[in-house]
Amino acid sequence: MENVNYRKRIADKQVKEFLKLFGAVVIEGPKYCGKTWLGRYHANSEILLYQSTGNTSNNVELAKISPEVVLEGEKPRLIDEWQEATNLWDEIRYDVDKTGLKGQYILTGSSTPKREGINHSGAGRFGRIFLRTMSLYESGDSSGLVSLKDVCEGKNILKNTGAVDLKKLIYLIIRGGWPGCLNYNDLESLKFVSEYIKLVVDDDLLRLDGVKRDKHKLYLLLKSLARNESTTVSNNTLKKDIKEIDNEDIDVETVTSYLNALDKLYLLDNLPPFSTNIRSSIRVKQAEKRHFIDPSIACAILNLNVDKLLNDLNTCGFLFEAMVERDLKIYANAIDAKCYHYQDYAGKEIDTVIELNDGSWCAFEIKLGVNAIEEAANNLLKIKENILEENGKIPKVMAVICGLSNKAYRRADGIYVIPITALKD
Repeated sequence: MENVNYRKRIADKQVKEFLKLFGAVVIEGPKYCGKTWLGRYHANSEILLYQSTGNTSNNVELAKISPEVVLEGEKPRLIDEWQEATNLWDEIRYDVDKTGLKGQYILTGSSTPKREGINHSGAGRFGRIFLRTMSLYESGDSSGLVSLKDVCEGKNILKNTGAVDLKKLIYLIIRGGWPGCLNYNDLESLKFVSEYIKLVVDDDLLRLDGVKRDKHKLYLLLKSLARNESTTVSNNTLKKDIKEIDNEDIDVETVTSYLNALDKLYLLDNLPPFSTNIRSSIRVKQAEKRHFIDPSIACAILNLNVDKLLNDLNTCGFLFEAMVERDLKIYANAIDAKCYHYQDYAGKEIDTVIELNDGSWCAFEIKLGVNAIEEAANNLLKIKENILEENGKIPKVMAVICGLSNKAYRRADGIYVIPITALKD
């Protein structure tokens, strides 16, 4: 369905591919990340089960009573927020089996559906795509002069990429990758995301499973997650953080259940640990690195504007890391790679590990300023040396992704330096 205002997404390629492979494609992700527009771009007809006003439409009842009517229409047919009528899953599976045709349906959903009424996994019939908020390349804030694929293949990337303004970089963190915020200033973005969070707490979490949760404690947990963005803190540490900072008590079981609910709404996007045994004698930590789906959420919760982050470059560094890792997940997915982080009990860390589909891996350090590039490169070289000493599997490529570098190049020691504002898939 043609839309002249549609800004193309990296996931477009995957949607096209999956429509050829599967009878139905499911696009999942947080609200307002662009799922409907992505699905609409590839569909020939549509039906919306959830209104932008926050209310379910009459189409939900229609879907439950007469699903065959909802499925009528030119294919591919978009069914937006399908999880409002989970009986559609089996109906679509049956129709796909009956016709044997590919690319019949596109389903979008902003929460993990309850399995009630779903009798079949849909394996072989449905292809799943996870859509995040926009990367800097998708939003037009990265020139795309450097390809992650080229870097991971060890190719030459020497490019003059231009000066980067620190205030602009901080603004991009605060604004986030929400398609509806691309033209907002930092204060407008903060207000938008703050209202987004309020809607999640006041409405979406209740609609998720009907469970009434303590809103005050939810906000305290969100605040603690924001303070611990880009770290590997445990659930128990989150509980202690709430107690120490906000003088409120919450048990670990409640923390866990609330985190699970936020995860089902796709608000969390933690980075899993790299589990490949690259160093035989060193125990690797198995904690996930904490991330919201977009760094703008942490900024809104902590009410951080450009001036505040300019005066707190430590916090700015963690949030910059979150933005870069958001982009790396998007770019890596486009080249059939996966993102992890590495942290061991010997004190060695790698901000991001990208594992390629051939089993090789690449190590990335993330630094805001050019003054930290040398330290980051030395860290990577030491880790590589330690792995070699133990006859382990060394990284295929090592790189430092920087905020303020004005060129992309490969150092004499083989380590890439890449400005995030020049990177693409």
